[in-house]
Amino acid sequence: MKKLILILGLGVLSFIALTSCKEDASKKIEEVNVTAAAERDENASKFPVIEFNEREHDFGNIEKGVPVETTFTYKNTGTAPLVVTDIKSSCGCTVPQDWSREPLKPGDSSKFSVTFNGSGENKITKTITLTANTEKGTEEVKITAFVKPAANAVN
Repeated sequence: MKKLILILGLGVLSFIALTSCKEDASKKIEEVNVTAAAERDENASKFPVIEFNEREHDFGNIEKGVPVETTFTYKNTGTAPLVVTDIKSSCGCTVPQDWSREPLKPGDSSKFSVTFNGSGENKITKTITLTANTEKGTEEVKITAFVKPAANAVN
């Protein structure tokens, strides 16, 4: 008997729960929210695109221990503002500096400089990685040089 009362009670509660939501859910959707969501989704697929004046800079032959510097220029060719949040080198002998952390509007250009301290021997390649809000999330440029022994080096 207790089982029958329990089953009937659950049945009545289920019936009440299912019939109390008679209002059509589609009537609760506001057109303003649909338009805002569509615009948000369209903008979510738009990324800034970074285009460099050069992806690799070759210093040529340099003397060991003599610092050299170059400047990489880049342009936002995408449709959304570009934000470079960090620039790091593959080693401490190469120092990126002087970049803007402000959003770069589509069509605008900016730059950063890279100083290499001239360490190492023979052919060297160093990678500089930019962290940005591009589709990939990171972009790379490189510097290369052939480091010759210092002129006053003793053999």
